[in-house]
Amino acid sequence: MSEDRWIKLAPWIWTIGLFVIWESAVRMFDIEVFILPAPTDIWQAIVKYWSPIWKNSLQTLWTTSLGFLMAVVGGLALGLAIGWSRNIYAGLYPLMIGFNSIPKVAVVPILVIWFGIGTVPAVLTAFLIAFFPIVVNVATGIATIEPEMEDVLRALGAKKLDIMLKVGIPRSMPYFFGSLKVAITLAFVGSVISETVAANSGIGHMMLAAQSQFNVPLVWAGLVALAVLGIAMYAIMALIEQKMTGWAHRSTAK
Repeated sequence: MSEDRWIKLAPWIWTIGLFVIWESAVRMFDIEVFILPAPTDIWQAIVKYWSPIWKNSLQTLWTTSLGFLMAVVGGLALGLAIGWSRNIYAGLYPLMIGFNSIPKVAVVPILVIWFGIGTVPAVLTAFLIAFFPIVVNVATGIATIEPEMEDVLRALGAKKLDIMLKVGIPRSMPYFFGSLKVAITLAFVGSVISETVAANSGIGHMMLAAQSQFNVPLVWAGLVALAVLGIAMYAIMALIEQKMTGWAHRSTAK
C-alpha cells in the first residue's frame, strides 16, 4: 500500500485502535459504568438518546457558527486596523490582552444579566473566545511586512493605503485562514461553557442534565457529539485554508 494511502487511513486506524484499547481496558479492569463507560455503552446511549442529542447538537452548532462568524468579521476588521496603525496597536493591544486573560466563564453571568438565559449568551461567549486569535494572527501577518519592502514601495511612489491593500492584506491571509482552525474549536468551548451555565438547550445543557441524573454514558455521548462537530468544522476550515492560501504553503512534492 502506498504511503499516501496509509496517511489517509491513519486517522481511522488510530481512532479505532483507541476505542479498542479503551473497550478492552474497561472490560479487563471491570470499571463501573458510572466511572468510565466503555465505547459500546456510549454507543448504546447515542442510539437510545439520538433525538435529544441531534436537537441539542444542532443548537450548539448554530450558536457556535453564529458567534464564530461574528468573530471572523470583527477579528478581521480589528486585526487590519491594528496592523494599519501603530497608535491603534499601542492603545488597544494591552486592553485586548487584559480582556482575553479573563476566564470567559466569569463573563457569562454578566451576559445573563444583560440578555437573559438562552441563545444570546452562548453566541456572545463563542464570539468572545474566538475573537482574539483572529485579531492577533491578522495583525501579525500585516506587521511582518519587511521594512525594506516598504521602503522600496514608497520609493516607487506607493502610498500607505496601496501597501496595505496590495501587500499587507494578501500577506496576512495565510495567518487569517490559519487562525480560523483555532478559532472554530475555541468557539465550541465558549458555546458549551455558556450552555452549562445559562441555557435551556444545547449539548452543554444536555450534559449538565445528564450529570444530575448520573447518566454517565449520555454525558460521554455529548462529548462524542462535540468531538464530531469540532472535527467536522475544523476540516471545513482546513479545506478553506487550502483552497484560499495554497500558494503560501510548502510544496509536498517529493
